[in-house]
Amino acid sequence: MENIQWLLQGFQVALTFENIGAATLGAILGILVGAMPGIGSLAGVALLLPLTYKFDPTTAIIMLGALYYANMFGGAYSAILINIPGDGPAVMTTLDGYPMAQKGRPGAALLVANTASFIGGLIGMIILTFTGPALARLGLNFGPVEMASLMILAMTSIGWLMGDSVMKGLVSTALGIIIACIGMDSVTGIPRYSFGNIYLLGGIPFTPLVIGMVGFSKVIGMMKDRNAVTELDMKLSFKESLLSPSDFGRLLPPAIRSGILGTFIGVLPGAGATTGAFAGYAVQKKFKSKEPLGTGAIEGLASCEAGNNAAAAGAFAPLLALGIPGSGTGAVLLGGLMMWGLTPGPLLFTEQPEFTWGLIASLFLANGLTLLVAICIIPFLVKILVIPTRLMIPIITTVCIVGSYSATNSLYGVIIMFVAGCIGYIMNVCNYPSAPLILAIVLSKIFETNLRRAFIISGGSPLIFFTEPISLFFMVVLILLIVLTARKKVLDKSKI
Repeated sequence: MENIQWLLQGFQVALTFENIGAATLGAILGILVGAMPGIGSLAGVALLLPLTYKFDPTTAIIMLGALYYANMFGGAYSAILINIPGDGPAVMTTLDGYPMAQKGRPGAALLVANTASFIGGLIGMIILTFTGPALARLGLNFGPVEMASLMILAMTSIGWLMGDSVMKGLVSTALGIIIACIGMDSVTGIPRYSFGNIYLLGGIPFTPLVIGMVGFSKVIGMMKDRNAVTELDMKLSFKESLLSPSDFGRLLPPAIRSGILGTFIGVLPGAGATTGAFAGYAVQKKFKSKEPLGTGAIEGLASCEAGNNAAAAGAFAPLLALGIPGSGTGAVLLGGLMMWGLTPGPLLFTEQPEFTWGLIASLFLANGLTLLVAICIIPFLVKILVIPTRLMIPIITTVCIVGSYSATNSLYGVIIMFVAGCIGYIMNVCNYPSAPLILAIVLSKIFETNLRRAFIISGGSPLIFFTEPISLFFMVVLILLIVLTARKKVLDKSKI
């Protein structure tokens, strides 16, 4: 009950005229920033941080928090409409969002994504309200051993969760791990696979790679259909963008599941919203969907969108209660807090309750405002799909180039995008899924760092992964997954 009283007092802070205006501005800017490939929440928050220097600390962090949160909404827009994820978490959105748009339901796909984002974020905020400090302490139990076990479980799983062929999925995952190894060693600082090229010392930049692998590869494929005429004109009214009771019934269960799971993933150090989106989608694979995932299923779209928004909300628990940022964006927000003379940690809730609960209340406010703004602009956004293919090709190519250049401030990003696009096109032609490769790159960096630290702790003994309770649980799940998958393959062959 005490938390509810504090939250109500927080709403008194958040619902002042200036703070509502700040949250609204953050929501609008967050959607725009999220929808523009190559920028992302990290760059958006970092660029706007100087604008808040003269703001009241509470008002400033409310605007930045709303921008960070709304960014999760915006990333789905370009992913659904032009198959280019606005940021890392939106990679999973392309799997079902873009096919659903191509089936003639672009408005409904956007509304599914935004509604699921709202539900996932709301669940994350409710959990944050009642268990924020406790969740943060839970996250502390995940040291290098536990995180390494979780990451190897995730990377082993994505190979057969994405795509029809387990072997092709594992090959894509292995290729992603190899790409992630390029650059400076995360522990020793020794160059790896740089071939004497100074640009490769920093590794392969993630955003240009994703834009090329998912977006530019699509442009190459569109070339052969460049004279095609779209037939979606009759399905672009506001009425067609609304969800039927059946649609809402399909999105609600996966959104709730992913909302709960994503919140706990957001608490884990370094896991991030991308992992939340993947985990939500992976869990949905175990449940029944009206359509197969990857073909435009509402359940798949809802699961990943709810997962990444819930993870974004969950990331505030360690940030506020322990002063531990869970991502690069969280680190920028932490810097902003310290710049305003606030020290995140266990005492923040008691020494600065007005600020802390005002921020948490503003997240609820931003969630509703972002959904409202998103619904209003959907009818205008879906008009993108009636543009002829021959005109979409140069438009998408321009977006890919600008986004890749913005991410690196050099032509190096554009070159990476072009090469990744060619590789992605070849993988598509050969039916190798690109999602496992992209996710492996994200997870590999977390996995390698924690694996090396775990071996340093154990003196090189792998038994440490079976002596820690949480790690032991993950390893048992991993072994069961491998055994059950192998058993299913054997049974399938015996039926032939």
